[in-house]
Amino acid sequence: MTGGAANPPSEIGLARVASGKVRDVYEIDAEHLLLVASDRVSAFDVVMAEPIPDKGRVLTALTCFWLDRLRDVAPNHLVSVDVPDVVESHARRALGGRVMVVRKAEMLPVECIVRGYLAGSAWAEYAETSTVHQVALPAGLQRSSPLPEAIFTPSTKADAGHDVNISFQEAARILGNQIASQAREICLTAYERAVKLGAEKGIIVADTKFELGFIDGKLSICDEVITPDSSRFWPADRWSPGTAPPSFDKQPLRDWLESTGWDKNPPPPRLPHHVVAATRARYVEAYERLSGLSFDDWPGVRQNHSEQGSPS
Repeated sequence: MTGGAANPPSEIGLARVASGKVRDVYEIDAEHLLLVASDRVSAFDVVMAEPIPDKGRVLTALTCFWLDRLRDVAPNHLVSVDVPDVVESHARRALGGRVMVVRKAEMLPVECIVRGYLAGSAWAEYAETSTVHQVALPAGLQRSSPLPEAIFTPSTKADAGHDVNISFQEAARILGNQIASQAREICLTAYERAVKLGAEKGIIVADTKFELGFIDGKLSICDEVITPDSSRFWPADRWSPGTAPPSFDKQPLRDWLESTGWDKNPPPPRLPHHVVAATRARYVEAYERLSGLSFDDWPGVRQNHSEQGSPS
């Protein structure tokens, strides 16, 4: 397994304006931000003490892959994946392959989620009411069943706690009908593009979450796009209705945590090396299968391995 520190330094010579479970956001100038994807990993809403080496690079690489393929669907905020000169020299090497220089955007105050299968909170709602985000669905569907057609299922953005699922009508009241309709069209089109490519690679894209915002008056795709952290990726050959298929993300981590009897309150148990390595492998496999590219060719990866030792 890769040794040494897997997370980038927090002080890079720029003002940090936000910090989430995975990403740190820095201000470059009046028009641009620097998004830095760390290797932090959370499960059951608790951040683990141990990072997953290269996880941030996978999320960045896969986001850039999708943004390039969705340019005809909507504009996006990406300017460059090069570490800008304004970053302090001591931090530049650690940031390689995990940064995006992006345009600032006026973000929509809703999460834009598209679902093609019954999973997560959608399955919980359907099991109780036969609806998903208040949309009536046919009776008799099972957990992980495909929906008759993909549906746009927005949610509110919560400053604390969990986001709240809302109907399209509620989203239209928040955003205005024209913007809500445009957001739905962009997200459904992008999702269907991902579903088609995933099917060619043996991966089911069960659902995904988009972040949209206005740049120069145009609704644009922002933040991470169709990654293992923002989507459910299932291996097609291990999917069947009525089951919970394994995911190309932190499934090994969740499975191991469940096996320990941990009560899902901080602090979490320390992760053994084999769980960290297996989780890293899932993320890398998702990128390589979907993109058809070698992850070793992404900026910073070969250098990281040569300095710290190749993962086992």
